[in-house]
Amino acid sequence: MKQQMRYDFVEIEKKWRKYWAANNTFRADNKSSKPKFYVLDMFPYPSGQGLHVGHPLGYIASDIYTRYKRLRGFNVLHPMGYDAFGLPAEQYAIQTGQHPAITTEDNIERYRTQLELLGFSFDWEREVRTCEPGYYKWTQWIFMQLFKSWYNKKTDKAEPIDALIEALSKSGTAGIDAHTSEVMEFTAAEWIAKSEHEKQEALSNYRLAYLSEAYVNWCPELGTVLANEEVKDGLSERGGFPVERRMMKQWLLRITAYSDRLLSGLDKIEWSEALKEMQKNWIGKSKGASMLFSVDGSDEKIKVFTTRPDTVFGATFMVLAPEHDLVEQICTEDRKEAVDDYVEQTKKRSERERMADVKQVSGEFTGAWAIHPFSSEKIPIWISDYVLLGYGTGAIMAVPSGDQRDWEFATHFDIPIVPVVSNSDPSKGANEDKDGVMINSDFLDGLKIPDAINTMIDRLEKDNTGEARTNYKLRDSVFSRQRYWGEPFPIYYKDGMPYVLEENELPLELPEVDKYLPTETGDAPLGRAKSWNSEDGHPLDLNTMPGWAGSSWYYLRYMDPGNTDALASKEAIDYWQNVDLYIGGAEHATGHLLYVRFWTKFLHDLNIVPFDEPMKKLVNQGMILGPGGEKMSKSKGNVINPDDLVVKYGADTLRMYEMFLGPLQDAKPWDTHGIEGVFKFLNKLWKLYDGVEDSEPHQLDLTTLHKTIKKVQSDIENLSFNTSVSAFMICVNELSQSNCNSKSILSDLAIIVSPFAPHIAEEIWEKLGNKESISFAAYPGYDEEYLQQDTYVYPVSFNGKVRFKIELSVELSTAEIESEVLEHDISKKWLDGSPPKRVIVVPQRIVNVVI
Repeated sequence: MKQQMRYDFVEIEKKWRKYWAANNTFRADNKSSKPKFYVLDMFPYPSGQGLHVGHPLGYIASDIYTRYKRLRGFNVLHPMGYDAFGLPAEQYAIQTGQHPAITTEDNIERYRTQLELLGFSFDWEREVRTCEPGYYKWTQWIFMQLFKSWYNKKTDKAEPIDALIEALSKSGTAGIDAHTSEVMEFTAAEWIAKSEHEKQEALSNYRLAYLSEAYVNWCPELGTVLANEEVKDGLSERGGFPVERRMMKQWLLRITAYSDRLLSGLDKIEWSEALKEMQKNWIGKSKGASMLFSVDGSDEKIKVFTTRPDTVFGATFMVLAPEHDLVEQICTEDRKEAVDDYVEQTKKRSERERMADVKQVSGEFTGAWAIHPFSSEKIPIWISDYVLLGYGTGAIMAVPSGDQRDWEFATHFDIPIVPVVSNSDPSKGANEDKDGVMINSDFLDGLKIPDAINTMIDRLEKDNTGEARTNYKLRDSVFSRQRYWGEPFPIYYKDGMPYVLEENELPLELPEVDKYLPTETGDAPLGRAKSWNSEDGHPLDLNTMPGWAGSSWYYLRYMDPGNTDALASKEAIDYWQNVDLYIGGAEHATGHLLYVRFWTKFLHDLNIVPFDEPMKKLVNQGMILGPGGEKMSKSKGNVINPDDLVVKYGADTLRMYEMFLGPLQDAKPWDTHGIEGVFKFLNKLWKLYDGVEDSEPHQLDLTTLHKTIKKVQSDIENLSFNTSVSAFMICVNELSQSNCNSKSILSDLAIIVSPFAPHIAEEIWEKLGNKESISFAAYPGYDEEYLQQDTYVYPVSFNGKVRFKIELSVELSTAEIESEVLEHDISKKWLDGSPPKRVIVVPQRIVNVVI
């Protein structure tokens, strides 16, 4: 085989990108006799900055795995799309007047160019964009199903609201066990007698998508609600504007109905324990009791949830969340100014910040007192931002001897501390252990903690002052955004009540507006549309959905992206099932990754999908840091553009180098100097194919090849791509040293290299005489026969430079190897009668003689 020695990566990579596109090489079929495998990346938001070298890390890893599985005989689905709605495009539109669709399209084209440049084997025929009406029609459709469903605790799944209406008409609320906002009781006759408006109000209590007043992160400058993950240190992540907590009427999704299923489902999926723990903590299941405390001089009662009802005798004060409804009612006149100021300050902090801040102690006394349910003593009622409205009841009985944050609060404000568990020392801190015996606790004295908890719950239920209860930190998801660039809600209003459009009216497309700002009267930007009404003249909802709406089901749309009759056909969903390997960032643990599980379980309840977990296996890639070890960002000036590196070294070099940096899951600093070594390796690989012949392979070369096949196969299966690159380097060095030119050896080498460096592998494959893409080759197996070596060929170096090779038995000891080497004629020549200073023997690796 004649071959040019120069490795012209520019022409090679351009040639094969064009070939793959023209031949739809990576097209996946929805029917195949091959086993299926679905590899998915978290799809990107297309920002104007494009990709930096940190972004492709996960994509390269997934592409290697994809190409490997194709070579192993799988029909692989590996799609790509864009999370195309969002604030950045809208903010740019506000600043420039340019429609967000234009900005988004330009950014997508930039991303697509960069992704193609890196040789990713995406099935581009399946590309999706969440901002296209053909896509968000089905996001709207899923929302409609949520609106038309309720959660039946008896069957433990979502069911049609029509079935609930029928049951209410026959028996009222009797026998119904639903997940609701509040417990409601009425007879069938009372239901039938309700007006249409009253019925819709009652049904909102059951719907999985419902309107309600809720505290949200409101950014006045952006004019919209932000998710917790979009707020950092009291400022919007986008723009750095102040954010405050505000009560607003919002669409919410009843994710809390799925709390237990979201927890139990974690046992069925192969996700990291760290990520599972994050979701478990976010859901926050805890068992305990609810208790009632009367407010002195008032008919009001404060309901608390506690996991330790046994410690009630140690409750020396109460704390309400600053947003609690009772704060304004019970606050005394002399405390009003201080309390109001504190409430205003709290609005500037997100719940995440408040949960994370364990050092700062702050609060205000309301001037009101609660009556202890057992001792009848008066205890002060405070407010503090360490108590969250979204957890439990938004109120706590504070037991400073048993809870460290309560202890720090009591110590700071000089509130009494009463120990209620043996071996407690209030001067040193709280005793949060669950071992010990109760003290200072009336009828609980002498009981061990588990027995005391049960005894207290029995007493509470007997006295009707409390009950056993399971609680969750998880709150229903706020689903409204007061912005333009998002999915419109398929909702119209009649007599002030929400109704869904007919399915044949979807998609409800975004209207044209003159500006992308809220109206002068404070309505969301859709209020600027000239005629934003339903066909029969009813006003449409002015809000749009959050960014996570479209990303909560996109993996399903990839299965059948052109379908106009369903989000995906039953046949496509039944074939592809759930994602086999998902690669993306751990920062989405309590956002996207929780929501996509929620929506999948809901769609499973509707018999849309035959599985209730979206992804079998999830791997979180680490971050590539800037040269100084900081996160890459434009503001820090440490962003490295991958396009520049592709121009200088080629995409294959960049792909292999990013894998070579270190384990996929670890953070690692970028070091441009190291890329030279990988580039030299690819040049050495290229030279290996000069003068290939149909010659009989040597035993030593077969051993080199088969140990590499075994190593790389194991590494890919374990996503250990950095050690695969090392294995390739060793292999090429050994084959070069032995002057290997066997076509059978080098053909197999090209195949196993191809997932990592596909362009050069394709070119080599063609030059070896193959007519089809290397993507359709079969991944070679390894033969243990070649791995069982009786002898090993040692390269013998003198002062670090190889002078000859010697084949020796693997059974020889280090001393025997040294003796054989020194007796060799070439050794005697280099020693010239003088003894060596030192002989270094690494069994089955090298011998180095120092002279």
